[in-house]
Amino acid sequence: MLKLENVQSGYGNILAVKGISLEVNEGEIITLIGANGAGKSTTLLTISGIVSCRAGRILLNDEEIHTLGTDEIVKRGICQVPEGRHIFPELTVQENLDMGAFMRNDTQQIKADLDYVFSLFPILEERKNQDGGTLSGGEQQMLAVSRALMAKPKLLLLDEPSMGLAPLIIKQIFEIIRKINKESNTTIFLVEQNANQALQIADRGYVIENGKITITGSAESLLNNQDVQKAYLGL
Repeated sequence: MLKLENVQSGYGNILAVKGISLEVNEGEIITLIGANGAGKSTTLLTISGIVSCRAGRILLNDEEIHTLGTDEIVKRGICQVPEGRHIFPELTVQENLDMGAFMRNDTQQIKADLDYVFSLFPILEERKNQDGGTLSGGEQQMLAVSRALMAKPKLLLLDEPSMGLAPLIIKQIFEIIRKINKESNTTIFLVEQNANQALQIADRGYVIENGKITITGSAESLLNNQDVQKAYLGL
């Protein structure tokens, strides 16, 4: 589905992603773990077209997408939930969700998808007329995920969904991520500092250090890898 081949990207004179290659197959949950500043978020931003790909190729279903604008990338079914949530604080919950579906015109299916996100996060239905900025951090994360789902993505990119959230909320968010993957066959590429949580729900994982992939394997093998345990799992 998604392939990165020797991708390089960065900011100004700084190269943050230094020739990484990885693959996300349809229906999988893939996680990219690493320390702060390792290049995780830049990888997602490069896939989305927000940060330019300076070298290498990014392919979605064998089509090169690294030369496309962000709007064209979204049209092809890639949607990102950014780090820090970035909802529209002065719009209501309902209006935020409407913004997620702004490129769609299948009214009946939009209504069905709205019912689906409300079934995932009932608190959002209760608060649909509240401004997004009045929600708690956990509720804003739920809204950010739901807004992305309203775009009906084939590939959902999640950037640090657990950041700044209480453990109970993190557990709930990760359960929902797994549910989205299983129920709607949405492929998920998850970037996370909380390596243990990410590997618990992922099929496969990649470890990035200083802009380079250093370890790859099944989620189970990474959970049992001594280097991963020492560096990222606190064992």
